Amino acid sequence: MIKQHPLYQEDLERILQTPDIGRLQGKRFLITGATGLIGVCLIDALMRFNHQGANIDIYALGRNKEKAASRLGEYYDNPHFHFVEQDVRQPLPADIEADYIIPLASNTHPLAYSQFPIETIEINVKGAEAALQKAESCGATVLYPSTVEVYGNARGDEDFTEDYTGQLNLQTARACYTESKRLSEALCQSYVAEKGVRVKIVRLSRLFGPTMLTSDSKASSQFLLKALNGEDIVLKSKGEQLFSYTYVADAVSAMLHVLLHGEQGVAYNISNQSCNVRLKDFALLCAEWANKQVVFDLPTETERKGFSIAMRALLDNSRLLGLGWTPNYSMREAVFRTLSIIGGKEN
Repeated sequence: MIKQHPLYQEDLERILQTPDIGRLQGKRFLITGATGLIGVCLIDALMRFNHQGANIDIYALGRNKEKAASRLGEYYDNPHFHFVEQDVRQPLPADIEADYIIPLASNTHPLAYSQFPIETIEINVKGAEAALQKAESCGATVLYPSTVEVYGNARGDEDFTEDYTGQLNLQTARACYTESKRLSEALCQSYVAEKGVRVKIVRLSRLFGPTMLTSDSKASSQFLLKALNGEDIVLKSKGEQLFSYTYVADAVSAMLHVLLHGEQGVAYNISNQSCNVRLKDFALLCAEWANKQVVFDLPTETERKGFSIAMRALLDNSRLLGLGWTPNYSMREAVFRTLSIIGGKEN
């Protein structure tokens, strides 16, 4: 089982080494999108902390009770864990009080952008609004998970700093994700200015890790699944795109670091400079682990609609490093750990 793998247990323990994490003891977390890549890893870390006596109450929201049971079911009998079956486009339950709200619910992969663009906008914007309204009513702090996608295309060879305002193309189906995330950030800043709600923002790079969903259509996720199935790795382009990636355990560690040490109303890029690689380099690492080859295949029209047109999207993480955060894993380590954990093998 993935969660019992010693490498994954090591990941969780490293997350709990976040400075001042003891300040979270006895706190209440409301987490939407609880069954996703980040949500599962975050909840696993917090529940591990509970095994050490943290007494954190977790309210985990998801749309699918069966999916939640398969991803988080081991916690159902724990008095500190509460699953709530709900669509985040509805107001959050009035009877739940929280200290921290993390609205992770989102369509985050290309096929979802292409097939469900309206739903993608609604989940992002209404989900952010529901979190902010709830925070206003109960005095919670919102940690808003934004994305590298808000920056759009790169300016030459420059990395994205948090003050870059972006260059986006509205004439694509993918704009449903990028623009709704930008609007959600604006909504966060509006609630800070008008309502005095406490908000901290993280802009995540492209994430991967052992808590990934097999339905994820992102290129990196497909590379990993192909390797796990013992198949050649398929590239839908030449693979020259240069992106920032982050292993999910490092991302969760950074998110908790910002939650505890970041400034109100400030955005922080989350990335790992040792994981800034070309798409084909990611594919080659997966192929190396599986002892397979990288092959090239043209995308379908449906697939192409959801693809990013960005050729370079690197996040400058100087502001995050200035808070004292450091990543744990190199790209090779992160890819091999992901495959080893899911595949049930030693690294």
